[in-house]
Amino acid sequence: MSGAVAPALSHVPREFADVVREHLGELTEEMIGEIRAGVPEYSRPGDEKYVKAVRRAVEEALRQFVVRVADDGAGKGRLLEVYRAIGKGEAAEGRPLDSLQAALRICARVAWRRLALESERLNLSRRRVCEVGEAILVYLDEIAAAAAEGYAEAQIRVAGELELRRRRLLDLLLSDPPADPRAVGDLARAVRWTVPRTVAGVALAVRAPGVGGRPALPPDVLADLDRAQPCLVLPDPDGPGRAGLLDASLRDWVVAVGPSVPAHELAQSLRLAREALALARRGVLASSEPIRCADHLSTLIIFRDEALVRVLRRVRLAPLGHLRPAQRDRIAETLLAWLQCGYNANEVAARLHVHPQTVRYRLRQATELFGDRLKSPDDRFELEIALRARALASRAERR
Repeated sequence: MSGAVAPALSHVPREFADVVREHLGELTEEMIGEIRAGVPEYSRPGDEKYVKAVRRAVEEALRQFVVRVADDGAGKGRLLEVYRAIGKGEAAEGRPLDSLQAALRICARVAWRRLALESERLNLSRRRVCEVGEAILVYLDEIAAAAAEGYAEAQIRVAGELELRRRRLLDLLLSDPPADPRAVGDLARAVRWTVPRTVAGVALAVRAPGVGGRPALPPDVLADLDRAQPCLVLPDPDGPGRAGLLDASLRDWVVAVGPSVPAHELAQSLRLAREALALARRGVLASSEPIRCADHLSTLIIFRDEALVRVLRRVRLAPLGHLRPAQRDRIAETLLAWLQCGYNANEVAARLHVHPQTVRYRLRQATELFGDRLKSPDDRFELEIALRARALASRAERR
């Protein structure tokens, strides 16, 4: 486009440039008036600073048009810089580029109107009028291209700054001890993020090296996938439709969702999510679907202090020690199911897919092994923990 501008402007008579110079103030006011009347985004009564910016843009365009007609292209660099800056300003104000393009079309219409009024006095032929009109349009296209370039640059910069602020907000939310709520609120407003009533920390790990691109996440989900331990902040995790929000977009990731907590407890939620993720890596928890910590709290408790649980298993499961491995596994499996099924042999049989008589036979063996310890509520509680830990460890070994 820029290569076509110089020849086009060469068709503009200097007398028309003189007319523009002579009526610069009048043309400026006419263009500004029609812009403000025709483009709602530019109608800002009482905002003198903004009115001055619009005026400067119009005056610069008219002035440089005159200069370039009179001096064969001089001032082009300055004009383009001005309109790149205008494009950046439009992006910063959050207005679409369509508003600026509409304003430029209005300027072209006013210029055409002035050309039509002056063409007879300047003795311009119809062909000459068309050439001048084309020059005006090409000139405005060049201005529009410069503004679009500045607009795109600003959008990239603003997007980068916004992403940095969102990551800073994520860091503040994860502070332990919690950050000042006022600081969190101020930064949340700056990135247009509403602090929700509850949040959940989400821990992530790629399923395989080189697999998994950048997921498409809703704008209210704060994310940092570039840190050593990638994570998300999921607002209102118990709200309608939130449970399955991450399933589709994070298929290439192992996902662990912490429990729902108030915003100032987010660090604890993410800590539990990371513990669940670690258990998934070991095979303790299945990871084909997002792991929800709220469904595995007892497992997280059992594996919180594994040294203590090993001692508990050694002490409470000692009566199984002299059995053959296969027999030990059958008694342990049956006894755990019996404790979990409220001591109902028929339910145990259904769960293990064996005959109720088989269950009763194994329970008689267990009673001989454990004796009165099966009658004490405290002993039964600790025995269930030990058996549960044994089953989880065996599952992890198999996986």
